[in-house]
Amino acid sequence: MSGGALRGETPGSPRRSPFAPFWPLDPSVAYLNHGSFGACPKAVLEKQAALRAELEREPVDFLWRTLPARLAEARLALGAFLGADPDDLAFVPNATAGVNAVLRSLDLSAGDELLTTSHVYPACRRAMEYVAARSGARVVVAEVPFPLRGEDDVVGPVLAAASPRTRLALVDHVTSPTALVFPVARLVAELRARGVETLVDGAHAPGMVPIDLDLLGAAFTTGNAHKWLCAPKGAAFLHVRRDLQASVHPTAISHGWSPDAGARFRAEFDWTGTADPTPFLAIPAAIAFLGSLLPGGWSEVMARNRTLALEARRILLEALGGSPAAPASMVGSIASVPLPAPAPGSPAATLGHEGLMNWIRERGVEPWLYPWPCAGGMLVRVSAQLYNSREEYVRLAALLREALG
Repeated sequence: MSGGALRGETPGSPRRSPFAPFWPLDPSVAYLNHGSFGACPKAVLEKQAALRAELEREPVDFLWRTLPARLAEARLALGAFLGADPDDLAFVPNATAGVNAVLRSLDLSAGDELLTTSHVYPACRRAMEYVAARSGARVVVAEVPFPLRGEDDVVGPVLAAASPRTRLALVDHVTSPTALVFPVARLVAELRARGVETLVDGAHAPGMVPIDLDLLGAAFTTGNAHKWLCAPKGAAFLHVRRDLQASVHPTAISHGWSPDAGARFRAEFDWTGTADPTPFLAIPAAIAFLGSLLPGGWSEVMARNRTLALEARRILLEALGGSPAAPASMVGSIASVPLPAPAPGSPAATLGHEGLMNWIRERGVEPWLYPWPCAGGMLVRVSAQLYNSREEYVRLAALLREALG
């Protein structure tokens, strides 16, 4: 890839990755925010479009006669990727829906506690607060620092906050604002040794870090397939340990539930009402396509993205000053950097995080900024996917220097 600007680039724009043409992303924008909503490759979107055309050609045949077998086939491929028995997997539209299904299936009493950390995804914390308020339970938040020195800075506060009243702990596999890979295997094992089951919010984990759900042994794990697996929007899963499946129900009760039918975990989740199932059915295509792009398959995809995320963090720190906020061992395919204090009158001092995001986007780069108690009042989080290139992070670093004055 030598020579002048690639097709679709403007003069002076960052050089694109050789994988960028496989995605339908706007080539005039350096898209560094894969972590928020993912991005689906053209080939996978074409597979989904074909499935939708087939559905609309004969809806009854597709949704009534053939859908159960199609879902089973998709679960088989996803289970193989996640190290999970397919019978322990249910499809949900997103990880937040999976979290809600578990939380709203709990039979809580006054005085019970739900445990999480200060890095929890805000939507999931609200779900915990909603469920707790209805029963007189309360949400306990373990304060995990950021920056931090290592895994012990996560495990220590979580275990210290657990109590005999803790009914469930919700922990992120990969945190959203701070982009940390939490030591979920340690947390699940040590909490369970104290009689506390864990709900793992793995929204970012599938396709970013290796996963073996059967080995992990968590009570509940939910994750998105539309992020790092690059499936269409609306593709996610809920994994429930076999001994707990009778107690978990979708938030929408439909034909699958019966008062005298016993445990019907997958039957309840497979049909919660008429919806578009094609995001779930396109998951095998996404797994196969991304895994075909590099000789080493998914292991090489994850390693390449992690290397690029660490390089992006280095570029930002070199431009802005400061030290890494976490050890490299706790970084996956996203990295967050606390911003330094801005100069008076600079864009960063006057716009706030949303305004500054828009300011940067107007200049052709799409990062993600989040309020955080640090000198600059916010974090910048960058994602690394195959379609990204080093030069895009250099461009972002230059814009941030300009914005900070």
